[in-house]
Amino acid sequence: MTEEELKTLGIKSENPGTSIGSKWFTHKETILSSSPTNGKPIASVERTSRTEYEKVIKEAEKAKLIWRDIPAPKRGEIIRQLGEKLRETKPTLGKLVSYEMGKSYQEGLGEVQEMIDICDFAVGISRQLYGNTIHSERPGHRMYDQYHPLGIVGIITAFNFPVAVWAWNSALALVCGNVVVWKPSEKTPLCALACQHILADILKSNKLPEGISSLITGDAEVGTWLSKDSRIPLVSATGSTRMGRQVATTVAERFGKTLLELGGNNAIIVTPNADLKMTIIGAVFGAVGTAGQRCTSTRRLIVHENIYDKVRKSLVEAYKQIKIGDPLDTQHHMGPLIDVDAVQIYLNALAKIKEQGGKILVEGSVLNGKGYESGCYVRPVIAEVENHFDIVQEETFAPILYLIKYAGDVNKAIDLQNDVRQGLSSAIMTTNIREAEVFLSQNGSDCGIANVNIGTSGAEIGGAFGGEKETGGGRESGSDAWKVYMRRQTNTINYTTSLPLAQGITFDL
Repeated sequence: MTEEELKTLGIKSENPGTSIGSKWFTHKETILSSSPTNGKPIASVERTSRTEYEKVIKEAEKAKLIWRDIPAPKRGEIIRQLGEKLRETKPTLGKLVSYEMGKSYQEGLGEVQEMIDICDFAVGISRQLYGNTIHSERPGHRMYDQYHPLGIVGIITAFNFPVAVWAWNSALALVCGNVVVWKPSEKTPLCALACQHILADILKSNKLPEGISSLITGDAEVGTWLSKDSRIPLVSATGSTRMGRQVATTVAERFGKTLLELGGNNAIIVTPNADLKMTIIGAVFGAVGTAGQRCTSTRRLIVHENIYDKVRKSLVEAYKQIKIGDPLDTQHHMGPLIDVDAVQIYLNALAKIKEQGGKILVEGSVLNGKGYESGCYVRPVIAEVENHFDIVQEETFAPILYLIKYAGDVNKAIDLQNDVRQGLSSAIMTTNIREAEVFLSQNGSDCGIANVNIGTSGAEIGGAFGGEKETGGGRESGSDAWKVYMRRQTNTINYTTSLPLAQGITFDL
């Protein structure tokens, strides 16, 4: 990516990393962002200090008082402008996502499109922040519930979706009348800088308070500041289960709210009634897309014994066609892992598979030589395993697909799918309506997302996104996820001249 392209997104070789709208603050400690595509440094970002953090929160507290009084449709207009600006910058921002994170350019463009889509959705929601009317048991009384802004929403995002998850949260939080403070992953800070520049310019041109959108950068310590801060009613955190457990515990201690999007251990069930061509396409994309670094990546393929050999053979053949290399080259299906630490986790997982009795069908390795100088490129792996293996029970953020055989009816496969600690995304491949309905029933998948005849990866913004168990229970994006960013209030109005009590209680004076 060229310096000129970076400059169009407001990024220089050295950048301040703390922002209150368009006001940027400098600090000595820096984070160096390097591209996993070639190992070369891109730019440095200055880490947020505690003093700067306090300035951010104080300005956010001032801004929330003004922003919440602006009518919701007017707030929606700001998000509409954000969506339009993202349409203009989509090619360049998508390229930055690909270059800094390592996902394919097509996926980078797709991520920016998700941002555009959620802006469109949020604009509509800005005119639909509905409450319910409720019939009172007391004559001459009216009841209803309504939703009010929480105030400041803290957003912690992961490296694998460095811009879309911020947009999911920010677009909805803002139209709901909140202000936002964003702490991005220290592995992808430049994507965050680009987004903040875009939104800050819109706020400034509309003469709105700078504190409506703020950026803080740094490691886990900075995230802990957010979690411990009682001035922040809601912390939305996306990342590992380990990280989420720390955030949840810290925020709960002060009776704050959390929205958690954590680990996945996603499976596709393949029944004897599956369309195998669709199955292979869905499984391969789910397993190798983003180099297996999606929370919705396909980790397990649970296949009926009657078609197991055929599916295994087709998968092995499909993996021979996967092209690995520079993600900005559209000929490649898969780019690098995020960094060398992720590579080591991948290698450790391969060793554990063998130690625990698994069989490697498609061997993994780290790629070397021309085009692979960063040391972050690996081969995707297929391994035959048992679902109860410790390594299978874990989420490994890498392109490792576990092949698991089942016998009996679809309920046996569902039991295997559900027998992990995580509960994010799931899918079944079948043309049998009964199998599909069992999978979607209360006795079926225990995941927040359950798909029929599509893979586990690639959710649309219209549906609420999130999962159960160690995935955290949060819901972002579509449906009524906007309610997470608001506080519910029940109102009762007595328009009579008497004061009847509920439940028929009498109290005479």
